Amino acid sequence: QVQLVESGGDLVQPGGSLRLSCAASGSIVSVFAMAWYRQAPGKERELVARFTTGDHLDYAESVKGRFIISRDSAKNTVYLQMNTLKPEDTAVYYCNADVSSDGLVYKNYWGRGTQVTVAS
Repeated sequence: QVQLVESGGDLVQPGGSLRLSCAASGSIVSVFAMAWYRQAPGKERELVARFTTGDHLDYAESVKGRFIISRDSAKNTVYLQMNTLKPEDTAVYYCNADVSSDGLVYKNYWGRGTQVTVAS
């Protein structure tokens, strides 16, 4: 079984920064395409940032220049550095990854989420 566990969510003032972490654990041979999504109240879940093939990075337009995704492959961990936070960044942030437990088949997993609230 594979688990993704997020951490780092908090209440922060506008203009502040937070760093989210997501660690994959369990029966893991390979991790691919780790990503961060978020879901605000009453809205659909949306992509925030992700690694794709060849370590290419994708960012939502709303976070470009403010958020940075990074990862430590040795630790199967992905990070999201969030700077210049705005109230509209308030959401539950979810980690997502394709993980293989046998080196052949990849399955998609979600974490349970971590709450980020940006307010004065």
